[in-house]
Amino acid sequence: MTIRTQRKTVVFSHHFLLKGVDRLLPPGNYEVMTDEELIEGLSFLVYHRVSTTIIVPAQSHQAASVEMVAIDPHDLEAAQPTRAQQPPESRPDGEQMVGV
Repeated sequence: MTIRTQRKTVVFSHHFLLKGVDRLLPPGNYEVMTDEELIEGLSFLVYHRVSTTIIVPAQSHQAASVEMVAIDPHDLEAAQPTRAQQPPESRPDGEQMVGV
């Protein structure tokens, strides 16, 4: 069984709620890891998502404490602001959104 892990950083510029975490999370950079398992026996490579986790600040008095929480990728996507809600300076391509 072959498993690969993909890591990405998700940036939140405002406090946010995430299903599976019972508190309001502060703005910042969050590391998200997705583990995928290779489906064997096919003539091409196909991976199946096994788990997705996010590293969040722990609910403790020590600033360096963190915890890893299993999440649904759809819940993470729902917690992220849409491109229209993001200020232009936070968009990767610097695209300007004009109100209608």
